[in-house]
Amino acid sequence: MRRSHVAAAAALVLFFAGCAELLRIEAPVAPPSEFPEGYYQQALKAGKPVYRIDPAQSLVVIEVRRGGSLARLGHDHVVASHEVTGYIAPGEGRADMYVALARMQIDEPALRQEAGFDTQPTESDIEGTRSNMLGHVLEAEKFPFAVIGVRDVDAKEKKATLALTVTLHGVTRTLQVPAEIEAGAESIGVSGKLAFNQTDFGITPYALLGGAIAVKDGLQLRFRIRARRMPGPG
Repeated sequence: MRRSHVAAAAALVLFFAGCAELLRIEAPVAPPSEFPEGYYQQALKAGKPVYRIDPAQSLVVIEVRRGGSLARLGHDHVVASHEVTGYIAPGEGRADMYVALARMQIDEPALRQEAGFDTQPTESDIEGTRSNMLGHVLEAEKFPFAVIGVRDVDAKEKKATLALTVTLHGVTRTLQVPAEIEAGAESIGVSGKLAFNQTDFGITPYALLGGAIAVKDGLQLRFRIRARRMPGPG
């Protein structure tokens, strides 16, 4: 075995040994303090159409790919949220939503297959990935949410470029995202794809052995958001 392989194997043994006591991070019960819940309640009281995001019909998927000279010793990963929470006010051209990072799912088999990944990590691998992602990479105890806002969107357009304001890891960035919109009287659907770098949000991609085993900076994200109209007052 070449010396580099011996070093990598030793690092992996130490890495998984360190996961024997995995960091457990619980998702907050309350929404983000900055989330504008009151805005949508007031809009509803004023008789304006307000749609609540349906988590059961919504999905955000992030593909995390391995890199480095010893990438073959690592795994690609799929991170997903089935619990997007928020509202859309189409008459105001506005939407706000958030994801509790600690509730994201790691490496669901069906989503790995959709991503074209031909392996399936073990449960212990997945728990180790979750612990490292939430603790060392996202610092989810300090920054427990990803918060997304959209402004000045015409919901009547079937295709639009959304200006997504994303706050993650304490950093806010605006991303331009092509999206498809399906708007009806009782429901709204929005779907799209985007690419971004972890370092754009002050996140240091996970790495071992000086980057020989690493997570690539660039991430691919796809989303499908479904929202249902809320009944008005009275």
